Amino acid sequence: MIFSTPIDLDGLARRFRERVPVVDDWSLRLADVVSETLSVRRDVVEPVQLARDTGAMITVSQGGGVGYAATSDLSRSGLAEATERAREWALRAAPLRLFPPPSLGPPGIRDEWQAPALRPWTELDTPAKLQLLQELARRMKIHDDIVDWSASLGFQRRQTLLINAQGAEIRQAQHILVPMLRAVANRGGETQVRSFGPDLGGQGGLERLDTLELEAQPERVAGDALALLDAPECPAGTMDVVLMPGQMTLQIHESIGHPLELDRILGDERNYAGTSFVTPEMFGTYRYGSELLNVTFDPGVAGELASFGYDDEGTPAERQWLIRDGLLLRGLGGATSQARSGLPGVACARASSWNRPPIDRMANLNLEPGHGSLDDLIGGIEHGVLMDTNRSWSIDDSRNKFQFGCELGWRIDQGELRGLVRNPGYRGISSAFWRSLAGVGDRDSLSVMGVGTCGKGEPNQMIAVGHASPPCLFRNVAVFGGSGS
Repeated sequence: MIFSTPIDLDGLARRFRERVPVVDDWSLRLADVVSETLSVRRDVVEPVQLARDTGAMITVSQGGGVGYAATSDLSRSGLAEATERAREWALRAAPLRLFPPPSLGPPGIRDEWQAPALRPWTELDTPAKLQLLQELARRMKIHDDIVDWSASLGFQRRQTLLINAQGAEIRQAQHILVPMLRAVANRGGETQVRSFGPDLGGQGGLERLDTLELEAQPERVAGDALALLDAPECPAGTMDVVLMPGQMTLQIHESIGHPLELDRILGDERNYAGTSFVTPEMFGTYRYGSELLNVTFDPGVAGELASFGYDDEGTPAERQWLIRDGLLLRGLGGATSQARSGLPGVACARASSWNRPPIDRMANLNLEPGHGSLDDLIGGIEHGVLMDTNRSWSIDDSRNKFQFGCELGWRIDQGELRGLVRNPGYRGISSAFWRSLAGVGDRDSLSVMGVGTCGKGEPNQMIAVGHASPPCLFRNVAVFGGSGS
């Protein structure tokens, strides 16, 4: 079983040190990632997916340039060959450098960080996990109008070891569990989908299934899909909107997270994923949102999807305010981007795999709770819509103008929920939308969630990021229904 076969990362590190050439600076990042995906669709068990990905990224500073090379050949000769390739690239890059290379990691840190997993993934064998998924899937077929139904579990164990010429040794281990329930209802020409779980991935073991109350969800998910078939279209017009945490996750991700990445602001993503409406001059002076908007970078939240002790360049992870009382304070940039821009950043240089260099990425990007319950937010609305769970998104290449659709909505009239509506959507401009923030739920209403499939970089890097948020109230939002009017 691949989960029970350990990789000797410490032995590989010793092997590398024995042969490391004389260079100005170096670092070695070893990664061993094991993943398993189990799924049942329409009561049929799909093939179990197992994968293991192990390798090394070697970074070398020489002659004023920095180069890197990755290899899955972890023999002495394989590591030596990759080191020589990295040294050659460093020498080639030296004449083209824009700024002096920063140190390749922290000096002398020896530490270990591990996310707790109270019930290991291996506590249940594969047949037992599949039996659980079969039962969950079976319970979603509550009506003939449910035409597709599925249940799945994804698990990943990620272990890394970072060493450098300054004597650092940083070991980290993450255990990530992502559940998923999905029901599709159809009647005539109308199809509706409800899901549970893709935004609820987190770190931990099988205990997360109890925390999320997964076994209580199948009938609710399918029932929502059926009810949406009979619901009226979402009304269109300018009105107040309450966004639940399941939608706030994507709103934060797309219109705060990506625009604040320093490498994007510096132009690195311009030809691929776009640029940002944020400019370097805005930090410290720009009003990003109303005084209720408070956003932190916090890789220390227990169980959140992107918690860690150090980023992949070895920078210690610390909680930092990105936006406080609506004012933009700092961006999402690791040590390299901070050196390039002269701006403050955070420990967010992250790599998706051993064969990718670290780049500026979101980690746990959280909207801090305010005051008042969800009922208080709804009670302050004369005419509006509550929306939950993203199903579609579109945003321009400067991360400013956006349009999002949600799986489900509730009409709000005179401070009360009046009935389900289908195909709710809204649009706005980031620079104005966040200034319309008029209410933020309290800590009791906060949900810790995340996005497991954030893509960025060339070559692409798919990575998991965490987001926590309470429900939020926005005033005078452009709302539309399924027709898009």
